[in-house]
Amino acid sequence: MAPGPLVKLRRDLKFGLGLRIRNARHWLTARLAIAVIGALRILPPDSALNFADSAARRIGRLVGRHRVALDNLRQAYPEKSEAEVEKIALEMWGNMARLGAEYVFLDKLFDFDPKAATAGRVEVSAASMENFETIAREDRPHIIFTGHLGNFELLPVAAATFGMKITALFRPPNNPYMAEYIQSMRRTNMGALLPSSTGASFALAAILERGGNIGVLVDQKFTSGLETTFFGRICQTNPMLGMLARHYECDVYPARCVRLPNNRFRLEVEDKLDLPRNAQGAIDVQATTQLFTDVVERWVREDPGQWMWFHKRWQLSGRRRTLRGRN
Repeated sequence: MAPGPLVKLRRDLKFGLGLRIRNARHWLTARLAIAVIGALRILPPDSALNFADSAARRIGRLVGRHRVALDNLRQAYPEKSEAEVEKIALEMWGNMARLGAEYVFLDKLFDFDPKAATAGRVEVSAASMENFETIAREDRPHIIFTGHLGNFELLPVAAATFGMKITALFRPPNNPYMAEYIQSMRRTNMGALLPSSTGASFALAAILERGGNIGVLVDQKFTSGLETTFFGRICQTNPMLGMLARHYECDVYPARCVRLPNNRFRLEVEDKLDLPRNAQGAIDVQATTQLFTDVVERWVREDPGQWMWFHKRWQLSGRRRTLRGRN
């Protein structure tokens, strides 16, 4: 039975009030965050980053997501003591705070010069430079993937230094005011940006069709994604990159940023992957998606404090999928 006019009016008013309250909270949160960023801008970069790290380690343990991080760490590292788990979680909060503060100073922090005799804040190995140059030089599509490690935002900045044209897929914050602010800052330092939304896979396919390059983060939970394992636990992963690689037969390169002491960074572009194939010779999407996940796990195990453990990466939702036997 359809609701009466009065019930519908009350429901609409309640919904509208909820939207206005949420919008007000987003606005206030964004104003506060932007004010903090403005205050950090007054400080020298090193002082601002060190302050953000120290403050986040104190505040991080008080928020609800800290418990999520601790639980994930206990299951990923059952052999570690509570003190070791807590230490990694606090390193994570420090890394997250540095990442946020580094938006303010990207133009000052990224000082990499391929011709410089000595390394600055950002260093790139000879092998990684060669891979950067290969991707930029080849007139064919490429896929570069990374994870939420270190300051992953520096990778597209470095790509531009080598003359590489790349479109990076990103997930905007849920707060629309913060999303607008962050995007405005990113556009001044990076190549093309593509928000992850309905139709993003078609946009990425169109870029590869034209022989372009795309960069994607692969370590996020994806509702109804393929079942993969990460630290021995089942999770859901987006199969999009595996499908694109199979369709366009393009080379796939892993890339990451490693945070070093004294506010320095090392950028790595590893050699292209030898993607697994099925009996018919086509790229196996299931195995390829697992391979990407395995690469990220290797990176995280090397630097666990630089990954975002507060994500509910292992929470299963939606339709659980597998492509085994159908590749």
